[in-house]
Amino acid sequence: MSFKTEVIDKIAALVTAAFGLVAALAWNGAIQELFALIFGEQSTLVAMLVYAIVVTIIAVIVVILIGRAAAKAKREDELAAAKR
Repeated sequence: MSFKTEVIDKIAALVTAAFGLVAALAWNGAIQELFALIFGEQSTLVAMLVYAIVVTIIAVIVVILIGRAAAKAKREDELAAAKR
């Protein structure tokens, strides 16, 4: 891999991560507002714990689904390459 290709690859990864962070912060704000509507404006310890648990569960499920999709796509690419 050439230096130029490696730099472009790393920049693409950083930009992707940056957009992921922006999206995560947007969802964080939206979910916090939802919990404020449900539990009231005061941030109680119970509300914060429920929020943390729900977000963690959602994150784990999404990461598992993305991992499965990536593995499936990789297998399909390998099968297509083997047929060539």
